[in-house]
Amino acid sequence: MKVLTVNVGVPQDDPWKRKSATGIDKRPVDGPVAVTAPGPKGDGAVGLSGDRVYDLSHHGGTYQAVYAYAREDLDAWAVTMGRALPNGVFGENLTTAGIDITGALIGDRWRVGDTVVLEVTSPRIPCQTFQGWLDRSGWIKEFTRAAVPGAYLRVVTPGEVRADDPIEIVHRPDHDVTIGLSFRAFSGEPELLPKLLVADALPPEDLEQIRRRLGE
Repeated sequence: MKVLTVNVGVPQDDPWKRKSATGIDKRPVDGPVAVTAPGPKGDGAVGLSGDRVYDLSHHGGTYQAVYAYAREDLDAWAVTMGRALPNGVFGENLTTAGIDITGALIGDRWRVGDTVVLEVTSPRIPCQTFQGWLDRSGWIKEFTRAAVPGAYLRVVTPGEVRADDPIEIVHRPDHDVTIGLSFRAFSGEPELLPKLLVADALPPEDLEQIRRRLGE
């Protein structure tokens, strides 16, 4: 299990959400990249130095500090879409190899390289910018049906990451709530929502939303 590339955003226009810009255009960078906890959502900060988000209401902050997507899943999409998908094209900060991200548990902790520890917090929910960036009609529905969303992570221990860093799972919580299960619960299978309440590493706003939908 390892990081293939570390990807940092190059600002681009965002006509799909009418924001000032988007950071979805992530590109591999050479050398180490500093990883720090960005603090609460709202100012565009994320976990990787040199990166940021522009949709301040929906992206960035503590629980979306880093986004990881597996190269194996990109390869499967490349076949489906009939086009090359370079590392970073889904807006991921870490393109990984050898780790089942859809099967990762909410609350899993990964040691990346020598010092960085990241905690799996939630799945990526697709948006209009993602669809527009890939220029694929119906992409939001297609991505949702596949339920292979990648994972957001928060920074537990800061440090530096670089390409080819090993990934080690150093903690697994005592429940069975995966990225895939939580994505399905949020994206069309609400009967699964009660299962998510045991996953206390979910973002607090997500847990609050679940309890509200369940009438608690």
